[in-house]
Amino acid sequence: MTFKDLKIIEPILKALDEKGYQNPTAIQREAIPHVLTGRDLLGLAQTGTGKTAAFAIPILQLLNEDKRPSQKRQIRSLILTPTRELAIQIHECFRQYGSYMGLRSCVIFGGVKQKAQTDELKQGVDILIATPGRLLDLMSQGFISLDSITHFVLDEADRMLDMGFIHDIKRILPKLPVERQTLFFSATMPQAITALSQRILRHPVRVETTPVSSTVDTISQYLYYVEKAEKKNLLVNLLRKEKDQAVLVFSKTKHGADKLARVLNKAGIGSEAIHGNKSQNARQNALANFKSGKTRVLIATDIAARGIDIHSLEVVINYDLPDVAETYVHRIGRTGRAGNKGVALSFCSQEEYRLLNDIQKLTGKKLNTMAVPA
Repeated sequence: MTFKDLKIIEPILKALDEKGYQNPTAIQREAIPHVLTGRDLLGLAQTGTGKTAAFAIPILQLLNEDKRPSQKRQIRSLILTPTRELAIQIHECFRQYGSYMGLRSCVIFGGVKQKAQTDELKQGVDILIATPGRLLDLMSQGFISLDSITHFVLDEADRMLDMGFIHDIKRILPKLPVERQTLFFSATMPQAITALSQRILRHPVRVETTPVSSTVDTISQYLYYVEKAEKKNLLVNLLRKEKDQAVLVFSKTKHGADKLARVLNKAGIGSEAIHGNKSQNARQNALANFKSGKTRVLIATDIAARGIDIHSLEVVINYDLPDVAETYVHRIGRTGRAGNKGVALSFCSQEEYRLLNDIQKLTGKKLNTMAVPA
């Protein structure tokens, strides 16, 4: 099946073809036809499944067909997402897929001065991608009205809950028109997220992609039992052994990420850390350096890594095991995308045995144990 089979219009097909995206993923095949009919949608999708295109492509098509006369562009689509990095990534997708359509999109997020964002909003936009805090801030200042919204996307709802944004979302919802199409995406459905979806969706179609256990089966996973004090040496040795690979390393803490970057740079391995205490410019620069190959190793905390989308990423290393087993799946899903091979290495100290058991129970897969190199 191709995007043409989904009845995607020519301008979008042209943009997709230029980017080399010819065949839709499972979530795209299931979701796009329903969204094009105007249905509300509940999408359960793991990271790396192509869900951004699953809502961006049909929204662009629907907006293109809605030729309403207006003296000024009004915001017709709102995409709400938990992190700055993910907001930027989604914005780039809308720009790519809609490059021949004349629709304007804008991204707003906190952590930077607002003037550049408000200047763009004043010019008029069709599609707004936003993080909750900055959206509420600019709404309170009168820069944004949601009165003309026809399509509302709540992306990564479970991460919104983890980051404490549910209260902000509940403040935003009453500002949206009652008559709208709502698309709701989440990797997991804890009770609070189920309740929220039932509140905002009307007779939705439910689309669910491959379950966790099948998703992680496509990635080669290896485990090193190593004492906490020896993890740094193991990391340096492994990175020196594979000199040309781009590697994403996960640290549990911001301080730990910074410390690892210093250790690796001292060992002659070009590295940068990315986390919430870094300025937005520093985070964007670090990500750009990693994507371009200027920096070989990127060390990230879980929240900062949300939204990192690098098709050629070969290796993910869990320097610290995550406290929540499902986070492991999100982490390793950064590799092995678009049919490429992926490798995930995990370091487990004695204090982390319980976390390892939780991961193996969730995935139904026993990690392959590797000997620590001498």
